[in-house]
Amino acid sequence: MQHYALVSAAPRLVSAHGQGVQWTLNVARPHSSMSQFWIYVSLCALVNVASLNAQALARLEGSVRDSHGHPLATASVYLQLKATGQTLTTHTDSAGIYRFTALRAGTYLLKAEGGASGEASARSVILGDGETQKIDLTLDYAFFDEPNFIVAGVTDPISRGGHGSDTVLRSTEALAKATASLGKGPDHSLGHDAERRGDALEAARKYQRAAELDASEPNLFDWGTELLMHRAAEPATEVFAKGHRLFPQSLRLLLGLAAAWYARGNYSQAADWFFEACDLNPADPGPYMFLGKVLSIEITKLPGYVDRLRRFAKLHPDNAWANYYYAVSRWKQRNGPEDSETPARVRELLEKAVRLDATLSPAYLQLGILYSDQNDDPKAIAAYQKAIEVSPDMDEAHYRLGQAYERTGQKEKARQELAAYQQISKKVQQELERERSEIQQFVFELRDASPAAPPR
Repeated sequence: MQHYALVSAAPRLVSAHGQGVQWTLNVARPHSSMSQFWIYVSLCALVNVASLNAQALARLEGSVRDSHGHPLATASVYLQLKATGQTLTTHTDSAGIYRFTALRAGTYLLKAEGGASGEASARSVILGDGETQKIDLTLDYAFFDEPNFIVAGVTDPISRGGHGSDTVLRSTEALAKATASLGKGPDHSLGHDAERRGDALEAARKYQRAAELDASEPNLFDWGTELLMHRAAEPATEVFAKGHRLFPQSLRLLLGLAAAWYARGNYSQAADWFFEACDLNPADPGPYMFLGKVLSIEITKLPGYVDRLRRFAKLHPDNAWANYYYAVSRWKQRNGPEDSETPARVRELLEKAVRLDATLSPAYLQLGILYSDQNDDPKAIAAYQKAIEVSPDMDEAHYRLGQAYERTGQKEKARQELAAYQQISKKVQQELERERSEIQQFVFELRDASPAAPPR
């Protein structure tokens, strides 16, 4: 048998654009049988190099801003590969932009710090081969023994607060209520007695004192929730952010942080935290139910939104809500009349949802909307009728049914449904206004108003 020794290995570009590298091996007859070992070692090295060149590298970039949305220059950004613990560090440029390039596929932890501006909690990032992701970070003011604010008083309960349309406002209120439902027990904290007496200001102060004395997960959650329920979204963000830093595995603190950013109208940050909550324990249906309540277009149009709800439906195929929410997310991201695949898939999911739960009136309503979009009024009418049969006070179903009757020439039925819509929607609006009028809005101020204090 003849053996050959490696003499040289030279790279040669495959294309003019440098998209690939081909290695040329030059071999010669050996002078010693020991060269067989070195041939093997050299070939292994070349195989590894070729493999690395064949693997497309990923890229991660984004901006770092303070809580007011101002870009932060020279902020430190850290990226840790979970598998090895290796950490990369970079700094933002004058526009607050950071970049990590030439990254291997894998799961990373991303975190930023900005001195007096605070820090952004570490979050998980999954990068695929050749993938480019853009993740913007907002730094929260850090506090430890004392927060940066105090609740100074309450306003008259007349301002509805919130951001955007009334639809988004309802979504904000629903998220705040859902957050509150995650944990407050009847005797858990010092603030409950004052809360039961209707003294919102005293309750907030007791929740605050309890959290300052013992920064436990329950105390921080109670305090943040109380602030959120009384439309003090900015300090609620600060409390939930501290809680998440101290208890990164607490799902309810993470959801509270997402809801607080949503209430502030910062939908980019809210989306990041909602997605992080869904990724914390992907099999838990709770975070997906929160995500389904989100109505902001800025979030529902993001790829991560439909991706999480697709996963919800995949992990829980027999959950009616999972199929419904995934269907709605697909419907919101349809690509116009030429997109025939999406409506077919949405109908399949909605029909499955009502088979699983015949009382799921929102799924019947969405089916009616889908059929109307396809100009199939008979099926749309049947779906709207079923929604009303299950939920007689569903005002939108009455309105859309009236429109379908109008299109099909059934004038009297159209008139009856539109009259029912007006009566029900008026009642619903009055109830909403009553609830809003009962909520006192907290007024808060900084503990230190000196020029040295960070601006808010």
